[in-house]
Amino acid sequence: MTWPSLALPEMVRSGDGPTLFGIVNVTEDSFSDGGRFLDFAAALAHARALVAGGAHVIDLGAAASNVDAKPVSAAEEIRRLDPLIAALQADHIAVSVDSFLPEVQRFAIARGVDFVNDIQGFSEPALYPELAAADCRLVVMHAVQGRGRAQRLELSPAEVWQRIVAFFRERLAALERAGIARERIVIDPGMGFFLSSQPEASLAVLARLDELKREFGLPMLISVSRKSFLRALTGRSLATELGPATLAAELFAAKRGADFIRTHDPGALADALRVTTALRAAARIHVGDHNSASE
Repeated sequence: MTWPSLALPEMVRSGDGPTLFGIVNVTEDSFSDGGRFLDFAAALAHARALVAGGAHVIDLGAAASNVDAKPVSAAEEIRRLDPLIAALQADHIAVSVDSFLPEVQRFAIARGVDFVNDIQGFSEPALYPELAAADCRLVVMHAVQGRGRAQRLELSPAEVWQRIVAFFRERLAALERAGIARERIVIDPGMGFFLSSQPEASLAVLARLDELKREFGLPMLISVSRKSFLRALTGRSLATELGPATLAAELFAAKRGADFIRTHDPGALADALRVTTALRAAARIHVGDHNSASE
């Protein structure tokens, strides 16, 4: 299916595969790379390297959302984001801003970013008129905690699925009633602690991504990169050791219909997707040749 080009310029499109969001955490305490890119020059160099590796969009986060992260004020988020947005836009790089603070979202809209990504799924109705008047696309994420950062909650896969479906039914209806065009919306079911401290919950949601797309008929973003459930499954204690596990989950999400994948390593994923595409094409040719020879 080809999605409308509204707020999705040519530089963002990735052809037949999913659009890749490269993660740049301009933070002190992100679970995988906190402090590495807090410096403007380091963050910009990393963003450019992610684009060179295959990212179509840079997803900037100025406040960590993991369970143990410290709060960051809106003013500080904006201070960290402002020069990076300007530099990336000067390079004609598509930008997403990852924040659940309305003040930061207003700032991002005013700066003309391509996406606003909210882990709370735009929970502030007072902001809806401004969202309706904006041009950017909105990543509406589900999280079981509702508001704030991730929490350690013990929820079963069945309960998590029920919450996801109920959340999107309610929130999408509210956004549409506010005049926000449906074609601007991307849905994200959440992963890891945003679903449950039980890894089975994330696995169950990944296995049912195709059902979620059929239910809501909207493009879908998936972010499994270095998530807690992968550490639980592999026994790897460090997030930076989760490259192979992340890639396996991302390829599965792509096969299940993810339109956007948010990742720390877009280069590895882009290469894997190219190989997967080539193998599928070769398999089709082989089947076609075999059938012709059998006739």
